Amino acid sequence: MKTQNIPKATIKRLAVYIQVLTGLKRDGVEVISSEKLAKACSVNPSQIRKDLAYFGEFGVRGVGYYVHELISSIKQSLGVDRVWGCALVGVGNLGRALLRHKEFALRGFSIRAAFDCDPYKIGEIVSGLEVVCTRQLKGRVDELGLEIGIITTPPERAQRAANYLVDGGIKGIVNFAQARIDVPKEVPVEYVDFTHHFYSVAFNITSMD
Repeated sequence: MKTQNIPKATIKRLAVYIQVLTGLKRDGVEVISSEKLAKACSVNPSQIRKDLAYFGEFGVRGVGYYVHELISSIKQSLGVDRVWGCALVGVGNLGRALLRHKEFALRGFSIRAAFDCDPYKIGEIVSGLEVVCTRQLKGRVDELGLEIGIITTPPERAQRAANYLVDGGIKGIVNFAQARIDVPKEVPVEYVDFTHHFYSVAFNITSMD
């Protein structure tokens, strides 16, 4: 597989392809042409072919893509054909919402532990998980098979949460906190800021006026 220097935009589009293909599979679609798949994903057919070419050869000329096989191939290429153990740090409103969001588990991301430094939250049960003191995170990583950290703390506590995660041996972080964090370069970080989407929608609406 030609997986060197793959653009982040391609990875994001692959996630969209999985979402669309999963919906097609649920509706009973077994084969789809690149044109129809492209339209469903709001991209052009050549973009889909270019994105998939990073990982190998897909599709049958004159037939299209076999939905089930393409889902499996993309998931394997992205490394999401297995279950990833996740640790959430920050059991506030957003943290609780993510803990209750069952879609993560369905897509292979199992939140197995919830941590917080607030003594009033420690010991509370949220979505079947006991909230544990963040200081105990390091001892739970190997025990629970945790690899991905999720930060949902207030901005001023994000770096401390990241420090606990890195010290515990977490391999990657998804940061929902509105703050940049400093971690070793071998620990990939993805920043999630919902307001970016609002900016994009606002710009698109404005540009149509």
